[in-house]
Amino acid sequence: MKKDLDPSEPSEPAQLPLPAPPPLPALSFRRADENDLSELVRLRDSAARWHISRGIDQWKPGALGEDHFRKRLAAGEVWIASLGPDGPVAGAWELWWADPAAWGTRPGDAGHVHRLMTDRATAPPGTGRLLLAEAERRVAATGRSLCRLDCLSDNRRLRAYYAAAGYTAVGEVSAQDAGAGPLYVITLLEKRLPAVRDAGPAPVPTRAEPPTTH
Repeated sequence: MKKDLDPSEPSEPAQLPLPAPPPLPALSFRRADENDLSELVRLRDSAARWHISRGIDQWKPGALGEDHFRKRLAAGEVWIASLGPDGPVAGAWELWWADPAAWGTRPGDAGHVHRLMTDRATAPPGTGRLLLAEAERRVAATGRSLCRLDCLSDNRRLRAYYAAAGYTAVGEVSAQDAGAGPLYVITLLEKRLPAVRDAGPAPVPTRAEPPTTH
Protein backbone atom coordinates (compact mmCIF):
# COMPACT_ATOMS: atom_id res chain seq x y z
CA MET A 1 0.00 0.00 0.00
CA LYS A 2 1.41 3.36 -0.99
CA LYS A 3 2.19 5.60 1.95
CA ASP A 4 0.87 9.12 1.70
CA LEU A 5 3.49 11.84 2.20
CA ASP A 6 2.98 14.11 5.17
CA PRO A 7 3.30 17.69 3.85
CA SER A 8 4.49 18.76 7.30
CA GLU A 9 7.62 16.61 6.99
CA PRO A 10 10.70 18.32 5.50
CA SER A 11 11.68 17.11 2.06
CA GLU A 12 15.17 16.62 0.65
CA PRO A 13 16.63 19.90 -0.65
CA ALA A 14 16.74 20.17 -4.41
CA GLN A 15 20.18 19.70 -5.97
CA LEU A 16 20.90 22.91 -7.79
CA PRO A 17 23.41 22.83 -10.65
CA LEU A 18 26.81 24.32 -9.90
CA PRO A 19 27.43 27.70 -11.52
CA ALA A 20 29.65 27.66 -14.57
CA PRO A 21 33.20 28.89 -13.95
CA PRO A 22 33.87 32.42 -15.16
CA PRO A 23 35.38 32.63 -18.65
CA LEU A 24 39.15 32.80 -18.81
CA PRO A 25 40.61 36.01 -20.22
CA ALA A 26 42.46 35.81 -23.50
CA LEU A 27 46.21 35.83 -23.22
CA SER A 28 47.92 39.11 -24.08
CA PHE A 29 51.45 39.10 -25.48
CA ARG A 30 54.05 41.85 -25.49
CA ARG A 31 57.79 42.28 -25.95
CA ALA A 32 59.64 42.36 -22.65
CA ASP A 33 61.86 45.30 -21.77
CA GLU A 34 64.25 46.36 -19.01
CA ASN A 35 61.36 46.80 -16.59
CA ASP A 36 60.60 43.08 -16.81
CA LEU A 37 64.04 41.76 -15.85
CA SER A 38 63.22 40.92 -12.24
CA GLU A 39 59.97 39.23 -13.26
CA LEU A 40 61.80 37.10 -15.84
CA VAL A 41 64.32 36.00 -13.21
CA ARG A 42 61.46 35.14 -10.84
CA LEU A 43 59.73 33.04 -13.50
CA ARG A 44 62.90 31.19 -14.38
CA ASP A 45 63.84 30.45 -10.76
CA SER A 46 60.30 29.27 -10.04
CA ALA A 47 60.44 26.93 -13.04
CA ALA A 48 63.85 25.64 -11.90
CA ARG A 49 62.47 24.82 -8.44
CA TRP A 50 59.54 23.04 -10.07
CA HIS A 51 61.98 20.95 -12.12
CA ILE A 52 63.93 19.98 -9.01
CA SER A 53 60.76 19.05 -7.12
CA ARG A 54 60.03 16.51 -9.85
CA GLY A 55 63.53 15.08 -10.10
CA ILE A 56 64.42 16.88 -13.35
CA ASP A 57 68.13 17.76 -13.18
CA GLN A 58 68.46 20.60 -15.68
CA TRP A 59 67.71 24.16 -14.51
CA LYS A 60 69.18 25.51 -11.27
CA PRO A 61 67.65 28.41 -9.27
CA GLY A 62 69.89 31.48 -9.37
CA ALA A 63 71.85 30.30 -12.42
CA LEU A 64 70.47 33.08 -14.66
CA GLY A 65 70.11 36.63 -13.42
CA GLU A 66 69.06 39.94 -14.90
CA ASP A 67 72.27 40.17 -16.97
CA HIS A 68 71.27 37.07 -18.93
CA PHE A 69 67.85 38.45 -19.84
CA ARG A 70 69.31 41.88 -20.60
CA LYS A 71 71.61 40.23 -23.15
CA ARG A 72 68.71 38.30 -24.65
CA LEU A 73 66.74 41.52 -25.04
CA ALA A 74 69.63 42.93 -27.04
CA ALA A 75 70.43 39.80 -29.10
CA GLY A 76 66.92 38.50 -29.83
CA GLU A 77 63.44 38.80 -28.41
CA VAL A 78 61.89 38.02 -25.04
CA TRP A 79 58.11 37.84 -24.76
CA ILE A 80 55.74 38.14 -21.81
CA ALA A 81 52.25 36.62 -21.65
CA SER A 82 49.61 37.92 -19.24
CA LEU A 83 45.99 37.09 -18.48
CA GLY A 84 44.49 40.02 -20.31
CA PRO A 85 46.29 43.32 -20.99
CA ASP A 86 46.36 44.32 -17.33
CA GLY A 87 46.26 40.89 -15.70
CA PRO A 88 48.96 38.89 -13.92
CA VAL A 89 51.92 37.44 -15.79
CA ALA A 90 51.18 33.92 -17.03
CA GLY A 91 54.50 33.07 -18.65
CA ALA A 92 57.38 34.09 -20.90
CA TRP A 93 59.83 32.78 -23.47
CA GLU A 94 62.98 33.74 -25.33
CA LEU A 95 63.15 33.82 -29.12
CA TRP A 96 66.60 33.48 -30.71
CA TRP A 97 67.37 33.93 -34.40
CA ALA A 98 70.44 31.69 -34.22
CA ASP A 99 71.71 29.01 -31.82
CA PRO A 100 75.12 27.85 -33.08
CA ALA A 101 76.05 26.16 -29.77
CA ALA A 102 73.27 23.59 -30.22
CA TRP A 103 72.45 23.71 -33.92
CA GLY A 104 75.71 24.78 -35.52
CA THR A 105 75.95 27.32 -38.32
CA ARG A 106 72.76 27.19 -40.35
CA PRO A 107 70.85 29.38 -42.80
CA GLY A 108 68.67 31.99 -41.13
CA ASP A 109 65.47 30.08 -41.79
CA ALA A 110 64.46 29.30 -38.19
CA GLY A 111 63.55 30.81 -34.85
CA HIS A 112 64.67 29.10 -31.66
CA VAL A 113 62.41 28.99 -28.60
CA HIS A 114 64.23 28.92 -25.26
CA ARG A 115 63.10 29.09 -21.64
CA LEU A 116 59.41 28.59 -22.27
CA MET A 117 58.11 29.28 -18.75
CA THR A 118 54.68 29.48 -17.14
CA ASP A 119 53.72 30.86 -13.76
CA ARG A 120 52.01 27.86 -12.19
CA ALA A 121 50.30 30.07 -9.62
CA THR A 122 48.36 32.03 -12.26
CA ALA A 123 48.54 30.26 -15.64
CA PRO A 124 45.53 28.07 -16.50
CA PRO A 125 46.14 24.54 -17.85
CA GLY A 126 47.08 24.69 -21.51
CA THR A 127 48.94 28.00 -21.26
CA GLY A 128 52.26 26.47 -22.25
CA ARG A 129 50.86 25.22 -25.55
CA LEU A 130 49.41 28.66 -26.29
CA LEU A 131 52.74 30.35 -25.56
CA LEU A 132 54.42 27.95 -27.96
CA ALA A 133 51.80 28.63 -30.64
CA GLU A 134 52.34 32.38 -30.27
CA ALA A 135 56.11 31.91 -30.58
CA GLU A 136 55.55 29.93 -33.76
CA ARG A 137 53.35 32.69 -35.19
CA ARG A 138 56.05 35.23 -34.45
CA VAL A 139 58.69 33.10 -36.19
CA ALA A 140 56.47 32.58 -39.23
CA ALA A 141 55.64 36.30 -39.38
CA THR A 142 59.35 37.02 -39.99
CA GLY A 143 59.31 34.78 -43.05
CA ARG A 144 61.17 31.89 -41.39
CA SER A 145 59.87 28.40 -42.09
CA LEU A 146 61.10 26.46 -39.04
CA CYS A 147 60.65 26.70 -35.29
CA ARG A 148 63.29 24.91 -33.23
CA LEU A 149 63.72 24.04 -29.57
CA ASP A 150 65.35 21.44 -27.36
CA CYS A 151 64.66 19.47 -24.19
CA LEU A 152 66.31 16.87 -21.99
CA SER A 153 66.61 13.62 -23.91
CA ASP A 154 65.47 11.53 -20.95
CA ASN A 155 62.38 13.67 -20.28
CA ARG A 156 59.90 11.42 -22.08
CA ARG A 157 56.87 13.41 -21.02
CA LEU A 158 58.24 16.64 -22.43
CA ARG A 159 59.37 14.99 -25.65
CA ALA A 160 55.87 13.55 -26.07
CA TYR A 161 54.41 16.99 -25.34
CA TYR A 162 56.44 18.57 -28.14
CA ALA A 163 55.72 15.66 -30.49
CA ALA A 164 52.00 16.24 -29.93
CA ALA A 165 52.57 19.90 -30.86
CA GLY A 166 54.04 18.83 -34.20
CA TYR A 167 57.79 18.75 -33.44
CA THR A 168 60.17 16.12 -34.80
CA ALA A 169 63.42 15.05 -33.14
CA VAL A 170 66.35 15.63 -35.48
CA GLY A 171 69.42 15.07 -33.29
CA GLU A 172 71.08 15.14 -29.87
CA VAL A 173 73.90 17.22 -28.36
CA SER A 174 75.49 17.71 -24.94
CA ALA A 175 74.73 20.90 -23.03
CA GLN A 176 75.11 22.63 -19.65
CA ASP A 177 72.85 24.87 -17.61
CA ALA A 178 74.05 28.42 -18.31
CA GLY A 179 77.41 27.01 -19.44
CA ALA A 180 78.23 25.50 -16.05
CA GLY A 181 77.58 22.35 -14.03
CA PRO A 182 77.32 18.76 -15.24
CA LEU A 183 76.80 17.91 -18.87
CA TYR A 184 73.45 16.51 -19.97
CA VAL A 185 72.10 15.37 -23.32
CA ILE A 186 69.40 17.36 -25.06
CA THR A 187 67.22 16.39 -28.00
CA LEU A 188 66.93 18.88 -30.85
CA LEU A 189 63.41 19.27 -32.25
CA GLU A 190 61.99 21.30 -35.09
CA LYS A 191 58.63 22.03 -36.72
CA ARG A 192 57.93 23.30 -40.21
CA LEU A 193 55.62 26.30 -40.10
CA PRO A 194 52.96 27.46 -42.53
CA ALA A 195 53.22 30.98 -43.87
CA VAL A 196 51.35 33.41 -41.62
CA ARG A 197 49.85 36.66 -42.88
CA ASP A 198 47.62 37.47 -39.93
CA ALA A 199 48.21 36.02 -36.49
CA GLY A 200 44.65 36.88 -35.42
CA PRO A 201 43.48 37.39 -31.85
CA ALA A 202 45.23 35.70 -28.95
CA PRO A 203 43.68 32.33 -28.06
CA VAL A 204 41.91 31.60 -24.78
CA PRO A 205 43.31 28.88 -22.48
CA THR A 206 41.08 25.84 -22.13
CA ARG A 207 40.41 24.16 -18.80
CA ALA A 208 40.06 20.78 -20.48
CA GLU A 209 43.74 20.44 -21.48
CA PRO A 210 45.75 18.63 -18.78
CA PRO A 211 48.72 20.36 -17.17
CA THR A 212 52.01 19.78 -18.93
CA THR A 213 55.69 20.38 -18.32
CA HIS A 214 57.47 22.91 -20.50
